[in-house]
Amino acid sequence: MRISELAALVGVTTRAVRHYHHLGLLPEPARLANGYRQYSVRDAVALARIRRLTELGLGLDEVRDVIADDAGHELADVLRELDADLARQEAAIHARRMRLATLLTRAEGGRLTAGDELSPELADFFAELGQEPTDSAMAAKDRELLALMETAAAPEDRDQLMSALRSATTAPGAAERARRVYALLDDLVDADPADPRVDTAARALADCLPPELTAGTAATAGPGPADQGFLKAFLADFAPAQAEAVRRALLNASAPNGEKT
Repeated sequence: MRISELAALVGVTTRAVRHYHHLGLLPEPARLANGYRQYSVRDAVALARIRRLTELGLGLDEVRDVIADDAGHELADVLRELDADLARQEAAIHARRMRLATLLTRAEGGRLTAGDELSPELADFFAELGQEPTDSAMAAKDRELLALMETAAAPEDRDQLMSALRSATTAPGAAERARRVYALLDDLVDADPADPRVDTAARALADCLPPELTAGTAATAGPGPADQGFLKAFLADFAPAQAEAVRRALLNASAPNGEKT
């Protein structure tokens, strides 16, 4: 058989056959005097096996390992791993569909708001604080920042973030303190960084910040070369007096006990 005949028989493209040759998955057949490959039924059997394995979801590296294992034991191991991975994907898809169903129900009832696309955990956190999207400009900014942090974080970091937020939410008077901080920061939108209210807002904010979120920020919150990257862009998003209050809050919250300014 020619390569085109082999590919048509197994249901793949000639490009795929050449790629399998290149990767070493499919041995090169004998060539005729004119240089054309001459494929046998055994080549078709081997190619069909490659197709079956890839359709199961195996990557080509995994297919190579399976083919190299004549005893077939590795195939069982790979299939078990594949099944576990598919189960995780299935659970993740189910959770996403449940979340979408909730959003669709709210949308059909005309009750969908800008914050409803947040994760259930973050949405619950804001609900426990009693926040509404129109509460304050600073509250809205806080929601945006936390949503960014949660989206960009690795899964293990996301779990730590949500644990820290839940811990802060369950503290007595957490909602009242949060609303007071938002109001203090909102009042600084047109203030000078030297305004004495800056220090009041900084102290109030520092008292609200979970230690898990401020560990290691003392160095990056101060002036100098360390004040770069994300923190610099973060502070630049505030009015000058607000940025100064946040910077002082980070310094205070991450300072050892008894050393807060």
